[in-house]
Amino acid sequence: MTDAPAYVPPKVWTWNKENGGQFASINRPIAGPTHDKELPVGKHPLQLYSLATPNGVKVTVMLEELLALGHKGAEYDAWLIKIGNGDQFGSGFVDINPNSKIPALMDRSGPEPIRVFESGSILFYLAEKFGAFLPKDIKTRTQAMSWLFWQMGSAPYLGGGFGHFYAYAPFKIEYAIDRFAMEVKRQLDVLDRRLADNEYLAGKEYTIADIAVWPWYGALAKGLVYGAGEFLSVQDYKNVQRWTDQIAKRPAVKRGRMVNRISGDPASQLHERHDASDFETKTQDKLAPAT
Repeated sequence: MTDAPAYVPPKVWTWNKENGGQFASINRPIAGPTHDKELPVGKHPLQLYSLATPNGVKVTVMLEELLALGHKGAEYDAWLIKIGNGDQFGSGFVDINPNSKIPALMDRSGPEPIRVFESGSILFYLAEKFGAFLPKDIKTRTQAMSWLFWQMGSAPYLGGGFGHFYAYAPFKIEYAIDRFAMEVKRQLDVLDRRLADNEYLAGKEYTIADIAVWPWYGALAKGLVYGAGEFLSVQDYKNVQRWTDQIAKRPAVKRGRMVNRISGDPASQLHERHDASDFETKTQDKLAPAT
């Protein structure tokens, strides 16, 4: 493991575009759009602009789960936002999410469009709108909300902390990797202890808490992110493994994982989703021969 060079912070930080790392080209210390670009609008009331990162998968799984319950108003158009290309800095996207992060949702079902950004907020909005995946009784509802907010507060240590320094930083920093590996293993232990006596995070009921946590920690538990499964000994968290496998079997989860996906098996990639039939006819394995 190569140590980082000695660094003494200056009195005033200035932006150095050559800071390296996989995402250096899209990182910047200012907000706002970099270019003018309107977003497309499809035929459904719900317009999703996203990418199948863990945060994006949360919302597509939620929408597919709602549709599976028979909520026809949850039909949606999912448009691909390629964050590596800087699509999230287009003026249309920034109008929906001033933070320039996916996912972003526009609800056009009412007299005036409603913009919703931040994945946890989108899950809560949809749960409230359709009366699903958020328990009515105050005790279980509070458990679900607590675990939802746990995910929102914890995942940055997994992604921006451990994931960045372990997989994406231009050089390995032992202190940073050890610091965040310790925290991620602690988080896995938190989940494992909770799931030892509970089928789902809020108890017996599958909720937006599970939908929020699973794309991050389920993927981690299966070694699908950062190539870090062996490094973190994820197989040791037996209850997390059980919960992960149980959720992965849900048909709506399988569909939700495919939407806006641009990597992996072409049969698992549905770059845009505008109709339920797209899962059968417009995955990349179907489209690639024609292009």
